[in-house]
Amino acid sequence: MKTEGFDNQKYLAEQTAAIFERVRRSDNKLYLEFGGKLLFDLHASRVLPGFDPNVKMRLLQELQRQSPIDVILTIFAGDIERKKMRADFGITYDSDALKQIDDFAAWGIHIGSVVITRFEDQPAASLFRNKLERRGIRVYTHRKTRGYPTDVERIVSDEGYGANPRIETSAPLVIVTGPGPNSGKLATCLSQMYHDHRNGVRSGYAKFETFPIWSIPLKHPVNIAYEAATADIRDYNCIDPFHLDAYGTSAINYNRDVEVFPVLRRILLKITGQEPYRSPTDMGVNRAGFGIVDDGAVRAAAGQEVIRRWYRYSCEYAMGMTDKETVDRVDLIMRELGLGPEDRRVVLPAREAAAEGQRLERGCEGIYCGAALELADGTIITGKNSELMHASSALVLNAVKHLAGVPDRIHLMPPSITGSLQHLKKEILRGRMISLDLEETLIALSISATSNPVAAEAMERLKELRGCEVHLTHMPTPGDEAGLRKLGVNLTSEPEFATKSLFIH
Repeated sequence: MKTEGFDNQKYLAEQTAAIFERVRRSDNKLYLEFGGKLLFDLHASRVLPGFDPNVKMRLLQELQRQSPIDVILTIFAGDIERKKMRADFGITYDSDALKQIDDFAAWGIHIGSVVITRFEDQPAASLFRNKLERRGIRVYTHRKTRGYPTDVERIVSDEGYGANPRIETSAPLVIVTGPGPNSGKLATCLSQMYHDHRNGVRSGYAKFETFPIWSIPLKHPVNIAYEAATADIRDYNCIDPFHLDAYGTSAINYNRDVEVFPVLRRILLKITGQEPYRSPTDMGVNRAGFGIVDDGAVRAAAGQEVIRRWYRYSCEYAMGMTDKETVDRVDLIMRELGLGPEDRRVVLPAREAAAEGQRLERGCEGIYCGAALELADGTIITGKNSELMHASSALVLNAVKHLAGVPDRIHLMPPSITGSLQHLKKEILRGRMISLDLEETLIALSISATSNPVAAEAMERLKELRGCEVHLTHMPTPGDEAGLRKLGVNLTSEPEFATKSLFIH
């Protein structure tokens, strides 16, 4: 059973008040850099049980209700060019930018401008700009800032920030966001401040980033989970030395903000004529720590997130997507918390399901896959692969049958439907693997539900799987991964391939 450890309403009230106080301090023109994910912040919802993954959008709605806001979305041209992926959705950063524009609109918030940063006429970035402009979206391009990071005189000049076009804004609060880290949010804020001060507008800058949480200890599992989440970019948490020196109190920040602060302080001094902040922590507007209402619950949840990250990076290493240092880094973090891979409750049941399949001499190509799922009440459900379906498919069907009270002996899908799908895959489409992956199984279940009330009841129970923990003994095929992502489960898998084939079709 999951215990809620975070109070969204308390957080919203404190965060809203803190942001408006910062706007007032900035002469009613503030550029607020939003780090992390504004929408679908699944990491935060996993380490802070009870945290609404869209609470920051609720925050923007509340801010907009009280005062007009503008929103600028930034995206690094290099991320577009190399098709960088957002792992939790399985889409590229440029696709995520398009999705964010649509998602913001659905929440009643308009993204007024898109900025392609460090633009060097890359072909993919130029195509992206064309796509947006031809849909009526205002696009700006910023080149790499000349002189950055050492030559402040050049940075804060017409050759540096002045070379960027000024983005049109009218609201006192301007939200600057973007998909993923290093998207150019900070440079966009500073460029805007340069233009503003040249035109007599004494605007300010602040940063809103949920993690690490400055007001809880350095080695708190929630902050440690942030280190695990960013192990691939080598982020690490530290005590803010500038804050300690200025105020004599400890506050937590992370290496990149601390490292860039001396330069940023000089840039702000050059732009504004004064030093608005004495430490990187001073720049932040983050009240997340004050929304924690059950420290034990968030500590336990954060520990589980570290294990998930270890599995994810291990799989990415097996696929050639990350390096061994990243895996080893998270392994050390996991051991620092006194945890191991088997401390995830669904791991051992999944392995036992695979072993049972092997004992029964079932499976495809001699590989026996097991899967396990933990329901909201703590019940563990398992599944294993067969000639008919993948382990993920069996797992989900077993789970919804349990939730709907359907006896195991009753089949949800008649052989006429599953047989027709297998015939399509093998004889018509000439595929080698004919067992049904999860996406195919969900389609078959929905077809069966049109004529079978039991299948219809089971299908309705799929909604109860959102947020459940799932583990597979082998990395999911694309159809399994897509199906599990759409169901909204928290997935991990062993770094083992589900087939000996190099090309899956």
